[in-house]
Amino acid sequence: MNCQVHQLPELETATSGTREALQAIIHTILFIRSPGPVAPHDVHCESFQTTYTRIATDHDQQQLPINKHSSSQGRTLSSDRQHHYNQQQLPNSYHKSDLDRKVDDSIETFLRTLTPIGPELMRGNLAVSFFERRSKNKLFGLVNQEEKVVWEQWILRVVVNNTPRPMGEDEASVIERQRIQDTAEGMLKAVLLKVFELAGSETDHIPPVMYDFEISNAKKADDRDEVYSRVSNLPALINLGS
Repeated sequence: MNCQVHQLPELETATSGTREALQAIIHTILFIRSPGPVAPHDVHCESFQTTYTRIATDHDQQQLPINKHSSSQGRTLSSDRQHHYNQQQLPNSYHKSDLDRKVDDSIETFLRTLTPIGPELMRGNLAVSFFERRSKNKLFGLVNQEEKVVWEQWILRVVVNNTPRPMGEDEASVIERQRIQDTAEGMLKAVLLKVFELAGSETDHIPPVMYDFEISNAKKADDRDEVYSRVSNLPALINLGS
């Protein structure tokens, strides 16, 4: 099975908004690629003027109708896939409390792997991978092993900017803070829009079986890793407030 790789636009944020921005992007991807019917729940970001849809919590599911949302984005599950889904339970990683824990823990692990690329700048490549588990026989069928077959991967280039932002109330400081906020929101929205665009472009590679996901730090977003060297020579786009 060939792995479909989606490259997302670069995201640059201040430290204070990085976790929430990554949560918005990851939960959007997981909602779109959910392996069966899920209840949607809209979340409004505190650090950004942006709202995204994620898989609802158990509490939300008691209040919201089930949305027969499939990984083909907007297409109702086929009868075969619906029957297959109804015969199974979601894996533990998709239980709502466990899902939040898995996403948040993965974000913390990813942030610890960021590498410096200039004064007050850190970067990393976040990968969200979807895979199915298959049994594999070895030694003439005497040994049975389970392997993970990755069929889709989303790569996000992340730059975290620790530069302090201006805190004064003079006109120049106010304008600069607004520019920083607008830039951050614009980059986040661009990533989310790209997720929706790519999610619906190709769906034939999605397996008709239950699957899982993992979040990791990819070594490179592409073969042009030197693209990050430009960041240290440019004015900071996002600043960090104290």
